[in-house]
Amino acid sequence: MSTTERSPDATTTPRPDLSDVEGFWTAPIPRRAAAFAGLRMNEPIPFYEEPLLTYVPQGPGYHALTRLDDVVEASRNPQIFRSGSGSTSVADMPPEFNEFFGSMINMDDPRHARLRRIVSRGFTPRRLAQLTEDVERSARQIVDDVIDAGECDAVTQISARLPLKIVCDMMGVPASQYEFVFDRSNVILGAADPEYVPDAGNIVAALLGAGADLAGLMKELGEERTKNPTDDVTSALVNAEIDGERLTPEELASFFVLLVVAGNETTRNAISWGINLLTEHPEQRDIWLADLDGVTPTAVDEIVRWASPVIFMRRTLETDAVLGGKQLTAGEKVLLFYWAANRDPAHFTDPEGFDVRRSPNPHVGFGGAGPHYCLGAHLARREMSVMFRELLTRIPDIHTTGEPQRLRSMFINGIKHLPVAFTPGGKK
Repeated sequence: MSTTERSPDATTTPRPDLSDVEGFWTAPIPRRAAAFAGLRMNEPIPFYEEPLLTYVPQGPGYHALTRLDDVVEASRNPQIFRSGSGSTSVADMPPEFNEFFGSMINMDDPRHARLRRIVSRGFTPRRLAQLTEDVERSARQIVDDVIDAGECDAVTQISARLPLKIVCDMMGVPASQYEFVFDRSNVILGAADPEYVPDAGNIVAALLGAGADLAGLMKELGEERTKNPTDDVTSALVNAEIDGERLTPEELASFFVLLVVAGNETTRNAISWGINLLTEHPEQRDIWLADLDGVTPTAVDEIVRWASPVIFMRRTLETDAVLGGKQLTAGEKVLLFYWAANRDPAHFTDPEGFDVRRSPNPHVGFGGAGPHYCLGAHLARREMSVMFRELLTRIPDIHTTGEPQRLRSMFINGIKHLPVAFTPGGKK
């Protein structure tokens, strides 16, 4: 079944179980879209029992936000909708677990503001501008490496390589460690997928082991950069001081875990979905090719909207509140379903369609407005723009030859493998 074929009728779609990873989140994309459309129409803030997990007790349940307006309102009111109890997991995890794997996205002010001020030193416009040449060179090399073969796995050989290299290079991680970082980040975001963690009863140990491996790599690098700074982001972070405060080694390691996971996995999945979308919508490929400079900015945002690589983030209510006409109680959880909000017909014409010239496009693919908006959004857009320019100009007939092998997850809308083919040596 195509990922973008016409969705089933939302008015007749049964109420979905959003906590059923196997039954709902692995279903074809059109069924998922129809289910959310039905919820937006009939029950826009439904309540669900939490998933049954082997490693933590079942929690009290959550409210699902499916409309764009509700997601944006919750994002803009962090004093009510708090992140400190956990943003990336429906279940309540130990505080130290949240901070280790989520860094500042699992924090509230003032701690969140303090950490973001410091790490922002590594993402200044000047530093990001310096990356432009690196991104272009890397994208060119990626295509060089596959162009003569005429076929490849677009995920492992194209999509994953660019953000992985850029994040590692930014932080000063040597090329010899790229595959190590790639493998460890796959475990962290793919823990529920048997390809990455075959032993379902050992998920926590796998997560902690992968996180500890990445943290160890960054602590060692941070110690070296403290003594012998270079021009990489790690050097900037270990030596950055704001109001007399510096990052602790633990904070640096936790931020690195967040960066390699968020900066690598999400961009790679957006690129992968983009390749798939261009295969299914050749007329959109033609529109993009006809005006590469003019269409690229809107096309990149449309891919992010449609793919919504991060499916949700969680918030916990600090006080009672009314949202979207529904009374919520202090201590309750809400999941901000970006994937559903980005298909809200109140804000997007033909929301299931793919339109590379869509404008305006008020998507929340990088998170809603507010203090937790993605710090790397500008870099992600740049990486996608450069990668698609390289693909469309050098192998414009790249197309999928099989269905995407999707990640088993309700948190990341991921593709593990995507077979593609193209004219060897470039289209003649």
